[in-house]
Parts: sequence; structure tokens; C-alpha cells
Amino acid sequence: MYENNYPNKRYKKTIDFIKQHLQKEDEILDLGIENPLAKLLVSKGFSVVNTQGEDLDVDFTIVENNKAKVVTAFEILEHLVAPYNVLSKIKAKKLVASIPLNLWFAKAYRSDSDVWDRHFHEFEDWQFDWLLEKAGWTIKARKKWTNPVKKVGLRPIFRLFTPRYYIVYAERV
Repeated sequence: MYENNYPNKRYKKTIDFIKQHLQKEDEILDLGIENPLAKLLVSKGFSVVNTQGEDLDVDFTIVENNKAKVVTAFEILEHLVAPYNVLSKIKAKKLVASIPLNLWFAKAYRSDSDVWDRHFHEFEDWQFDWLLEKAGWTIKARKKWTNPVKKVGLRPIFRLFTPRYYIVYAERV
């Protein structure tokens, strides 16, 4: 179903990571509106419910009242002004979250055409770990991977060996 190209490589790595740490019986609340990765998880037998576009910087109702055992956050936390707030309010005992890593050779991502598709944060792995720990999570597993691109230039060479994505499995302390 997926090949080793973007975003399919990211989806495969994410699903492989999830299979290592979650059970298909675990109910999952995925932060963010329904998306191709959530649909792929459902097709693999996982039970996934997405948030409905709430502003997770100010409205925590969904994570406070939802009975899911797991919360997933796939490349959404970098879009929040204050991700600590929602992370600290999650009632589920398990969290799987992924982020794009800050790349020293590339500027922070900002879309000129979509006001919502911008990064307030681009974390280094240690910063993301610290954020999760401060929000009450204990990281049990982590993984990084690269995202090579089929372009010519210095940046594409760096992308061959510089990790772009970071995923963690954490449990509530």
C-alpha cells in the first residue's frame, strides 16, 4: 500500500512504530481532523477517532473528556502556540506523538497560502522530550528517520543523513 516515498515512507515508519507499542484493541483519539494516516490506521484494524478542528491551544474539552486509552498527535504539536497546555490535559495513559525536527540547514516551515499551515515550533529531539516530561509524560521509546528528496543541491545531500522526523511513545507518569 505504501512505498518508500513521502509521505508514504513516513506513514510506514509511523505504523511500524505504533504496532510495536499499541494494541489494535486500544481506542485512539488522534489530535487533528481526519487525515490519510488516521484512515490508514483504521484500514490496519485500529480504532481511531479524530478531533473536529477545535483550537487545541484554548479548547481542551476533547482530551479531558474522551475515554480513549491512547492519544496520537502526528505532526500537529508544532502548529500550536503552546503545546504544553494540551499535552498536560490529556487524560489517556498512552501517547504516540511525532514531529518534524528542526533542521539546521533549512528555515522553519511557513505556508504563504494557508494561515493554519505554519509551524510555531520546530523542535530538536531533546526539546520535545523535555516538553513531554514537563507535561507529565515518561518516554518509553523513540525513533528518528530521514526524509531524502529527489532534488539536486546541498540541502538534498544533508537530507540523506540528517533525521527529519521524530516519534515517541510515552506513558502518563
